[in-house]
Amino acid sequence: MNILPLTYTIIVVGSRALMGFPFLTGFYSKDVILELAYGSFVVEGRFVHTLGAFAAFFTAYYSTRLLALTFLRPANGFRYNYEHAHESPLPITFPLIVLSFASLFVGFRSRDRIIGLGTDF
Repeated sequence: MNILPLTYTIIVVGSRALMGFPFLTGFYSKDVILELAYGSFVVEGRFVHTLGAFAAFFTAYYSTRLLALTFLRPANGFRYNYEHAHESPLPITFPLIVLSFASLFVGFRSRDRIIGLGTDF
C-alpha cells in the first residue's frame, strides 16, 4: 500500500467493481441478473438466483483476500525486492487508470440507458 499507491488504488477499485459494490459498474450487472432470476417466480429462477448469490459471495471473498494478502499484510519477501519496487511505466498504467475510471463512472452514468425505466431489457 505504501510502496505502490497507484497500483493499490487501481486494484481496490477493480476488486470492488468485481464484487458488485454499489454504484460501480459490476453492481448493475450483478444486481440485474440476480433480480431477474429471483423475480421469475419459477424453481429454476430461484435456483439460478441462489447459485448467483453464492458466486457473488465467493467473488467478494477472494477479492477481499487478494487485497489482504497482497497489500495489507506485512511483507513476506526479501527486503531487496521491496526496496526496488516501483510503479509500472505509463504504457501499462494508463489503460488500468482508464479502466478504473470506467468502473467508477460508466455504470452509474449509463444505468438508465441499459436497465432504466422504458428500456426493452
